[in-house]
Amino acid sequence: MTPSLARMVLAKKPTPPLKWFSIPQCWRFETTQRGRKREHYQWNMDIVGEPGVAAEAELLAAVARFFSRIGVGPDVVGIRVNSRRVLDVAVAKAGVPKSKFARVCVIIDKLDKIGACAVKELLTDASGEDPLALPAETADVILACLAAGSVDEFAAAAGLPRTDPAIAELGQLFELAESYGVRDYLDFDASVVRGLAYYTGVVFEAFDKKGELRAIAGGGRYDRLLELYGGEKCQIPCCGFGFGDCVVVELLKERGLLPDARPKVDAMVAPFDASMQGPAVSVAAALRKAGLGVDAALAACKARKAFDVASRRGARLVAFVGPGEWSRGLVRIKDMVVKDPTSDPVDGIQVDVPFAELSAVVAKMEAAARAVGAAWVPLGVSTAASASAASGPAAGAVLASGNG
Repeated sequence: MTPSLARMVLAKKPTPPLKWFSIPQCWRFETTQRGRKREHYQWNMDIVGEPGVAAEAELLAAVARFFSRIGVGPDVVGIRVNSRRVLDVAVAKAGVPKSKFARVCVIIDKLDKIGACAVKELLTDASGEDPLALPAETADVILACLAAGSVDEFAAAAGLPRTDPAIAELGQLFELAESYGVRDYLDFDASVVRGLAYYTGVVFEAFDKKGELRAIAGGGRYDRLLELYGGEKCQIPCCGFGFGDCVVVELLKERGLLPDARPKVDAMVAPFDASMQGPAVSVAAALRKAGLGVDAALAACKARKAFDVASRRGARLVAFVGPGEWSRGLVRIKDMVVKDPTSDPVDGIQVDVPFAELSAVVAKMEAAARAVGAAWVPLGVSTAASASAASGPAAGAVLASGNG
């Protein structure tokens, strides 16, 4: 989607800075594996027109806040951060010609997979038509830089002053992350270069700290991409990231944090017979207007069938629309979770609610439960959670285990 955004910016010429996000459906033709599918959704965020690292800090804060909001802390995931500008300066100071920088980056990107010794072999390899053939001392300096655990350690290994513009810029990014309150999620990692050649500055990727999954998200600064489409005059600073759904879903499954995305139904409306279909529809409409999720039976539904359907749908309340109650302007509502301890046998709380007062049905069910000493469980709490919520009910109160 980044090239599409670049073309749009060139065509529309928005006033900078532009903050843009999208969640498109994406496809790719390759072998599927865990965390990587041929079809997926991807959350993209980009900032166009801001040359400073304040833009990257905003993007990193968005990623970190997302992790925080889904219950994944910095003990589970991290965001590796580096800068191609910093790497460029360090590699050049180590004696690598600028013409070989891109090839060195490709090899550095393999560090996690092949290890330091194999990386050194590739850097110093003198075989082939156009070998890198770097001196062993140069390779050692590069590896020392890659092993640095902080920006200061990197500067020391590369022999660069802390005031070097590239080093100072990266330091400022970590300071801004501290101000955002997301510093705990960030790790400096000089081996992160990202595979795409158009990155020009800060680069980053999110990862699981067990190291069992692919990169969760990745991005960085790409100040020269628009130049590819609009010519040399279109040097517009940009940075952004892509965050696919596949890997984070695997992570949430592994941690037991994947939310239940099934439709939530609060009430099932059951007409007694065909003559009650119209009134049942009116009851369903009234309950929906009251803010409840409602499943209305499309045909006559006797009590046992209504209970079975409600159980399958996960509905807590069952509204029976029968001719006797309806003729008196009432709707019989039964709670399948909260039980009436005074009934024999113990059964769900049941209340005949005036049709005109269905907007207050939840309050009426709660009042009825408390009147007989039953522990009330708020609507929207799962059946499993209901038992926990009722760990200290009033004397004699009984909670249903599920099916009423």
